[in-house]
Amino acid sequence: MASSAPLVMRLVGSSIKIAHRAGNIIRDVMRRGDLGIVEKGKDDLQTEADRSAQRCIVASLSKLFPNATIIGEEGPSDLNVPEDWLITESNIDFLEKHKCPDAFVNLKESDVVIWVDPLDGTSEYTQGFLERVTVLIGIAVNERAVGGIIHQPYYEHDTGDIGRTIWGLHGCGTGGILPVEPPSDRFLVTTTRSHSNSIVQSALDAIAPDEVLRVGGAGYKVLQLLEGKAHAYVFASAGCKKWDTCAPEAVLEANGGTLTDMLGRHYQYGKDVSFPNSSGVLGTVAGVSHDDILAKIPDNVKQAMSMY
Repeated sequence: MASSAPLVMRLVGSSIKIAHRAGNIIRDVMRRGDLGIVEKGKDDLQTEADRSAQRCIVASLSKLFPNATIIGEEGPSDLNVPEDWLITESNIDFLEKHKCPDAFVNLKESDVVIWVDPLDGTSEYTQGFLERVTVLIGIAVNERAVGGIIHQPYYEHDTGDIGRTIWGLHGCGTGGILPVEPPSDRFLVTTTRSHSNSIVQSALDAIAPDEVLRVGGAGYKVLQLLEGKAHAYVFASAGCKKWDTCAPEAVLEANGGTLTDMLGRHYQYGKDVSFPNSSGVLGTVAGVSHDDILAKIPDNVKQAMSMY
C-alpha cells in the first residue's frame, strides 16, 4: 500500500518514521555523554546529535524522494550513513486511516521542498531542558508550508514509553496529539527564552498577556499552543529560520491556527528563498483572532520588523 499511496501521503508517512529514528539518535548521543559541541555563531550551537540526526533524515528522504529539494539546517550532509539510520518504510497506520487531500493528488516530487531542523532547541538540549527538544520535518508546496512532523524525543508517556510524534497536513488535520483549548479567563503567550530584546518586549507589553512563558524552540512553542498552555506565540525578532517554522506552521494551521510574520504575512518556503525569518513570528491557536493581535502590535515593532 505504501508504494501506491499518493506522494504527499508517503512524504508524511515516511517522515513520521524517519523523525522517530532521528529522535533515537539524539537520545543515543546524550547517553554517550560527549555532545561534540561546535559554536556556529553567537548563541548558535551545533552538537553531534544535530549532525547525526540530520544525516539520518536527509539520507532517508533523499533515497525515498530523490527529486524533491531537501534543505537542512546543518548544510550539506554525508549521505553514507549506517544501515540502521536509513529508514525506507512509511507509517502504515497513517496511510490506512487518512485520505489524500484533493489539492495534492497530482503532486510531483519536483514541486516539493522539505525543510529539516534535525534538533530544534539545541541550547535546551545542552542545558538539560530535554522536553523542549524537537525534530522538525516541514513539507512545502508552491512556497507554502502544507505538511509537518514534530517529534519530541524526550516526551514521557504515562506508560513509561518515551518519544512522541505529531503530524499535520493541510486538508487532513493533525495526529499524534489531542489538542486542548487554552483557558478562556486568561490570555497566555509563549515567547523566546534566550533571544529577547527591547523590540520583543515592546510587542509583549502591547498585547498585555496575563502570563508570558519563556521557552526555547519553535517546535516546542507551537506544541504549547496545541496543548492549551498558550493562546499565542509572539517573537518580534529575526532570530529564527525557515527550518524552524515550516513544520510547526503546517501543523498549527492544519489544526485551524495561524502562523505568520509580525506583519501578518505567511513566509514562503520555496527552494530559492533566504533562510532567515527576518520579520519575526506570530502564531495563534484556533479560536483566537490573529488579526486582533496584529492590530495591537505597535508601529515601532512593525517598522523594526519591516526593515529586514
